[in-house]
Amino acid sequence: MPVKRPNPARWLHYQYGGKLPELYREWVLRDATCKTWVLRVLVRGLIQIAPLGLALFLGLGLLGGSWPIAAGALLLGILVVGRIVVTSAVDSVDARLVRYGYPPGHGSAVRGQRDADAAERYRAVWRQPPEA
Repeated sequence: MPVKRPNPARWLHYQYGGKLPELYREWVLRDATCKTWVLRVLVRGLIQIAPLGLALFLGLGLLGGSWPIAAGALLLGILVVGRIVVTSAVDSVDARLVRYGYPPGHGSAVRGQRDADAAERYRAVWRQPPEA
């Protein structure tokens, strides 16, 4: 059975910290444990700061400031937010899953099991003893 995805409005609500209905519980788990989960967390963080970053960029540029300085400040802000988001990714994703009724640490456990399964498949295919 396919996982029910939220529509764009609900997805945006979710990105800004809103809680989705129970119908999307499995999608939230998939969002937090798929191969691209770190990229998804980074995109979520950048989406959350986009309105403020745009307002500051336009404010600095339109109020007589230098556009290169405004662009540099925006880039520096994006890099700082990216660093903060990525360093707290595991904890924030696990906390988000707790909001949807999963036990604490469930996301990390699912990702760990997926990685262990992938490592086992790799060993089974590529780490065979040489034939005599």
